[in-house]
Amino acid sequence: MSSMNRLFISVEGIDGAGKSTHIAAMVEALRHGGHTVCQTREPGGTPLAEQLRELVLHAPMDALTESLLIFAARRDHIEQVIRPALARGEVVLCDRFTDATFAYQGGGHGFGLDTLATLEQWVQGQPGSGPSGGGLLQPSLTLWFDLPAPMAAQRLAGARVPDKFESQPRAFFEQVIAGYARRARMDAARFVRIHAEQSQDAVRAQVLAALRARGLLSP
Repeated sequence: MSSMNRLFISVEGIDGAGKSTHIAAMVEALRHGGHTVCQTREPGGTPLAEQLRELVLHAPMDALTESLLIFAARRDHIEQVIRPALARGEVVLCDRFTDATFAYQGGGHGFGLDTLATLEQWVQGQPGSGPSGGGLLQPSLTLWFDLPAPMAAQRLAGARVPDKFESQPRAFFEQVIAGYARRARMDAARFVRIHAEQSQDAVRAQVLAALRARGLLSP
């Protein structure tokens, strides 16, 4: 992984896991620590990707179409936002990245992981890495907010009108969580599991400890 990728952080987890609250705290801590932070999200992050996000979240489609739209949005996001910010030496803090696709489309929908891996290589291959995908643009740190599906459902109850993913049954989210766990096993050095069922203060402490351990915040 390039030294530039060291500044790329993703935050993952099912809706209700508390990502949004702690992303705001992370941005504040990183800026206080002297970093310029590019805060962004997926799907989204550019005008085109935000349009594709609306389609993915609300329009009915099969899993392949969904995956293609997500990776199309990701390609534009990488080229227009992520790579330029990393080249400027900024910390990129992204609410979800490719792990979410493997968890939601691969785990939740049962879509082919081999196909997703091929799309990952095409879209995230580093310039000059060749078609075989010698190097992927990938976060150096992924904070996975792991929360049991029933607890997430309780937190979300009545909070907002659910999109088509949030409307899925509990079994879907159990498979999404299993998809995240699979990705974490495959890349254990990158993942830090955040026990999101704990109090907000305890979760914040876990998050800040992970940033300090990677040298992004002072001890």
